Parts: sequence; structure tokens; C-alpha cells
Amino acid sequence: MMKRSGTADLLLHGGAVPSWLFNRMKRLALPIVEAIIEHRGKDDFLSRMSDPFWFQSFGSVIGMDWNSSGITTTVMNVLKQSINPVSRQLGIYICGGKGKKSLRTPDELLEVGNRTGLDGHHLSRCSRLSAKVDNTALQDGFNLYIHCFIVSDTGEWSVVQQGMHHSNGMARRYHWHSQNIKSFVEEPHTAVCGKNQGSILNLVHKKASPTKRGILKVVQEHPDKILKEMPRLLVPVYHHIKPKDVDMKRLGSILWLAQENETQKFEDLLLLKGLGPRTLQSLTLVSEIIHGTPSRFKDPARFAFAHGGKDATPFPIPIKVYEETIGTLKSAVEQAKIGRGDRLKAVKKLTDLAQQAEKGFVPNTNFEALVKKENRDSHIYGGRSIYGFAKPQNNVQLSLFES
Repeated sequence: MMKRSGTADLLLHGGAVPSWLFNRMKRLALPIVEAIIEHRGKDDFLSRMSDPFWFQSFGSVIGMDWNSSGITTTVMNVLKQSINPVSRQLGIYICGGKGKKSLRTPDELLEVGNRTGLDGHHLSRCSRLSAKVDNTALQDGFNLYIHCFIVSDTGEWSVVQQGMHHSNGMARRYHWHSQNIKSFVEEPHTAVCGKNQGSILNLVHKKASPTKRGILKVVQEHPDKILKEMPRLLVPVYHHIKPKDVDMKRLGSILWLAQENETQKFEDLLLLKGLGPRTLQSLTLVSEIIHGTPSRFKDPARFAFAHGGKDATPFPIPIKVYEETIGTLKSAVEQAKIGRGDRLKAVKKLTDLAQQAEKGFVPNTNFEALVKKENRDSHIYGGRSIYGFAKPQNNVQLSLFES
């Protein structure tokens, strides 16, 4: 049965991720993945990769444009380059990519089979079938240009692939998960992400079985019959984040917890003593990426308030904070590997405390004040974007959230 994990509208954005940011993305992504596997296992990581809401949130927390189709390319490049060098230790392998790299996926899966003892031919067949379904059996005006296959050494896998529409400047991302597939030709997806484009031909819908048996008969299906069964993540096409894109109660409780005088009240967080409020804000959002349940990712824009965006939306990347987040998480993961998991537990506690605070939390509605403050203070944290380094602005004290 199809897992109803949702849909998303993704606007095609141009512009490469600068190397100064891409290298940091890799250094942050690896300990995040390691922490997920340490706490919840490889299958949980694959399940998250098949969830479009989590995927978009993960892309936002590492500093990618929050509503761009480029999240797909960037996240998969970051994960492939950071995970594959340590695949044997993690038990996770990432194959494929964008354009010509996608064509190498079957060969890469055969290599994975040789390393792990898995049936590489079977994995290659799964790869080809998933691409064939989304490019041919599901004729919706989008042509695939990204195909990535993520597989564990247990044989479980996820697919993330994306198509570009031939005329309207939109992209559609497709998610697959092996645990949810009973048949490649009858509702195999965990999610189909994209805007309703009108009539499509979908020969993998369960109602198309008579069509397949008839061989020559062609049946037109309307996307509403498919998409109404799934909750939708409608990522807007405008660039800047608006208050309606963010769960203000959740974001407000994180900002409240990150205040230094609040953090010191919690004995569980003593191991994080020394981190400034701004780093704790980012680390709390990263912690939720690691430990949050699916319902926590309905507003991916919120995770842009961890490390901003490469194009300064909602604010420039705070390089100093980014580095401190990487260092803290990496240290916690390394200690956990040798049996000293207290620091990693303290990182998890950030999520627990923020969620507890939400229950009685009343945020104000001054969203613009938060964005202005982040941009005003950006130069303090080494703020940087594709437009250059942040410069000092006039200091104005702003009241943001209250409990």
C-alpha cells in the first residue's frame, strides 16, 4: 500500500552552492546522519529520506534555499560525498545523481553488491523500474533528470528522483521506499511531490489493472484521484519566508529555550555549557532533524532559522554558528562511538525541552522583528551569502517571543 507522505511544489532555481558553504554542508550532514543511525538505526534514516517533508527540512537546516527544487540536487550531492567515503562503517550507500551521473546508478549498485554481498542485479532492476515508472508509466509532463538510489547493507532502500516540467518552470520530486512496495506497477510511491498539472496518464494506479490486462486499452486518470489521498506540502513560489510558512509556536519555544538564562536552568544541558544562545538555537533545530517525528516537519521553512540560506533568505549563513554546531555535534557523535553518549543525549534533550515548552507557550506575532534581528546581528556571526559578507547595521533592540 502507498505510504501517504505528501506532495510539494518546487520552483526551479538557478545558481550553484558556493564551495565555502558546500564543504560545511558535508561536514554537518555526516554527524547528523551518524546520530540518526546511532539512535534509531539505518532503516529509520531510509524512511526519513522517503519523506518529502523531512527531506525539505533537512535541506533547509543545512543552509539551502528553503523552497527551491535545488534542495534535491544539493542534499543528494552532500550526502553522497559525505557518506560514501564511510559507507562500510555506516552501512549506507548512495548511488546516482543528476544528469549523466544518474545513468551510472545500475553500475554503482553492482559495485555495492560486490562489497556487501547483496544482489546487485536485483538492486539495479529496482533502480531502473522506479525510474521507468516515473518517466514513462506516470506521464505527467515531467522528465526525470535526477535519480538517486540509497541502499543499506541490509538490502532496504529508498529512491529520490526529480523531473523537470517541459514548459512551466516547475519540478516534481518522487520518493520511494522499499518497505512500502508490493508491486512496481501498482501504487509503488511513498510520495509524489509537485503541483497539480491537470490530466495525466498513470498506469501504476491500482485502478489501472484492467488497462494493463487489456494491453491495448489506454485509460486517462486525473491527478486528484491520486493526490487527494496524500497530505500536501505546498511550497510557495515566492522567495522570502512569510509568517504563515512557519509554526510560530514551535519556533518561539526554540528561541526561548536558547536564551542563556533559560538554558542554565536545565541540569541535562550542563554538558552544552559554553555554547552561546545563537548556537543553541541552531543546535535545537538540528536536534529536531535527528529526533523529530514526521508530524514535526510540516513547516520546512522553520528550519531555515538554524543557518539561514545561501542567498541570504531569511538571513545570511552565520559561519561562526555553523562551525560551532558542526563541532558540537561531531564531538558528541565521536564520544558516543566509544560509549560516552552523554553529550549526544544532551543534544537530544534540546528537542525534548523545546517540545515541552510548546505546550504552554504563547509567541507574539512580530515575525518581521525576528528576521530583522537575525540580519542585524549577522555580521557578529560571520554572516555570508552569495552576495558577500554581512555588514553592521544600526542596532535596535527588538522583543521577539515570550512564554
